[in-house]
Amino acid sequence: MPISLVLPPLSLYIHIPWCVQKCPYCDFNSHAQKGTIPETEYVANLLDDLDQDLKYVQGRKLHSIFFGGGTPSLLSEKAVANILNGVKQRIEFADDIEITLEANPGTLEYNKFSGFADAGVNRISIGVQSFQLDKLKALGRIHNDDEAKTAASYAASSVNTFNIDLMHGLPNQSLDDAISDLKQAIALNPTHLSWYQLTIEPNTLFYSQPPKLPQDETLWDIQQQGHELLKQAGYIQYEISAYSKAGYQCKHNLNYWRFGDYLGIGCGAHGKITVEQDNKIVRTEKVKHPKGYMDLTKAHLNKVWDVELDDRTFEYFMNKLRLKEAFSLIEFEKYTGIESNDIQEKLSKAVKLTLLEKVTSDQYQVTEKGIQFYNNLVDLFL
Repeated sequence: MPISLVLPPLSLYIHIPWCVQKCPYCDFNSHAQKGTIPETEYVANLLDDLDQDLKYVQGRKLHSIFFGGGTPSLLSEKAVANILNGVKQRIEFADDIEITLEANPGTLEYNKFSGFADAGVNRISIGVQSFQLDKLKALGRIHNDDEAKTAASYAASSVNTFNIDLMHGLPNQSLDDAISDLKQAIALNPTHLSWYQLTIEPNTLFYSQPPKLPQDETLWDIQQQGHELLKQAGYIQYEISAYSKAGYQCKHNLNYWRFGDYLGIGCGAHGKITVEQDNKIVRTEKVKHPKGYMDLTKAHLNKVWDVELDDRTFEYFMNKLRLKEAFSLIEFEKYTGIESNDIQEKLSKAVKLTLLEKVTSDQYQVTEKGIQFYNNLVDLFL
């Protein structure tokens, strides 16, 4: 018998699909910019898209907004302001709303940071990936190390909190290379660091033309030494690849990982919504290509489908178990509509394998081994 669902916090994801060029590792819905970005047209379509999703708000305030891409910093300050003003006219903002915009470290982008802040952005995420020119070239990045450092300085003076995206396990990367990158990132004193291993995804250039990547032993050493370095610098690991200074966790990503709700607008954007009245969870997907998305004769919505009861446990834990914080069975029931008795056997097995530990009668927490063997842990809940 399904349990009545409770509405979780609500976020908004806004997808900006254009990039200067497509990176060889990127499997996101991004398109190389050809000519001028049709800002006015795209902003109008974004807000029309949002209008179609307003039924999913169900009286909630917006907890966070995230401009992702693509490269959102290619937009003008005015376009970002128009988007945020349009959103605010439609949905009430929480007093402490977090508004993040992803940015490239190029000169044309970081000169806009203060304008983005004036528009309402209060968090900037800079896609640095590496500070070494040969690695940047291999990744298809168009900035250099000086531009990355200058962008961090501009971000620090423009917004309350900023993130640096940094990769490891790069083509021909040594342990010293990876630790050097991490030390340079730490020296810029970001409030948040996303430090993650390069993975080769289907439908990318790296998948069809695989580069030479570090051996497993080197990857292990990078992760162990890097984690210790971040810890010594005062960064707290709260998720598999996310580290922050105390009090600066990313609210938007936390809402994803906690199985919260989010509207997704823009080309190819995905949403996950609890529909309280119908006691169901739905996922939405928008039209992927910019031309199709902005075709006035067609709907922005590509498809919508229910998350069936049989799939909710795995989807919940696939997200939740990325976090180092404890999770409660009461919250599991509220956000999935499934009785916790149904998963007791799986939880017990995870504890026996020392992938989880029981904290209280209602709470469990991922162990260090569970973080290390995340895939094995999640597979228990299939």
